[in-house]
Amino acid sequence: MKLERLISIIYKLLNHEVLSAATLAEEFQVSPRTIYRDIDVICAAGFPVVSHQGIHGGYGMMQGYKMDKSLLGSYDVASLITVLRSLSSVFEDKHVQKTIERLQTIEAEHHPPSLSVDLETRRTAPHVLAHLRTAITERKVVRFGYINADNIRTTREMEPVHLYFKYSNWYVYGYCRNRQEYREFRLSRMMDMELTAEPFQSNHAVPEGNGITGWSRTEWSDATRDTEEVVIRVQPEALAEALDQFQQLDREFHEDGSMTMRIQVYKPLEARWLWSVLLSFGSGAEVLAPTGLRSILREQLQKALRFYEEV
Repeated sequence: MKLERLISIIYKLLNHEVLSAATLAEEFQVSPRTIYRDIDVICAAGFPVVSHQGIHGGYGMMQGYKMDKSLLGSYDVASLITVLRSLSSVFEDKHVQKTIERLQTIEAEHHPPSLSVDLETRRTAPHVLAHLRTAITERKVVRFGYINADNIRTTREMEPVHLYFKYSNWYVYGYCRNRQEYREFRLSRMMDMELTAEPFQSNHAVPEGNGITGWSRTEWSDATRDTEEVVIRVQPEALAEALDQFQQLDREFHEDGSMTMRIQVYKPLEARWLWSVLLSFGSGAEVLAPTGLRSILREQLQKALRFYEEV
């Protein structure tokens, strides 16, 4: 504990011009007298600690003193700090914040960040992420309710292996005891998650490709053959929303300000996610092809209108 405190004090002194003994004592929950002894030990180890007198006095490192930067360049350090800051904000991890402080000591100069990463968590309760991370680290079973893509609600027990963020959503990959196979679950569809005290012993492997699971190579090849072109005419008032939703596509702009989009979709007549996106455009977009998709959207609109017949 003392060694960890000494190392942490060194990094804090490297990141701040002056820190008082009272501030350090409060940070590490020790007495000022203990901090004085720690400073003596740090000085004896060869670190150039300087004592500043006065009301705003305290301790700091000799001006110009820096740690060795030979292992990481400034670009590498800045990129690492950016990623770690985003993780720190999501998980509220004090250990990550300490790592950021250590990395900042090997930056040549402190510049305003030129890049930031916002791992959107509005769809996921923060405590769910924290509990799942704890479960993975401590190898504990989790229990939760889940609604799948077919809107069927079940209760699951899982041995979690890996958390990952893709397509603006958080997912967890692990061994589902109910299905007795590896599955991935979207956190936004998980309910009443419970971190149990039950440990699991299995050594689960983290999936390749940063957690992107799903089809095998053969199945993916079949899926590629089953894609169909969807043609959408987008009106000027819905251009921004359409481009936000469909970024990788062929598009053609017209003189009236509208746009025609062509996207390849796997089995569009079964892709409920696609129906939802297209219906969200309201009158701002019209599906031109395939005709079967037009019929499905018409049916969905008619069902929705029944809720408002008395309005």
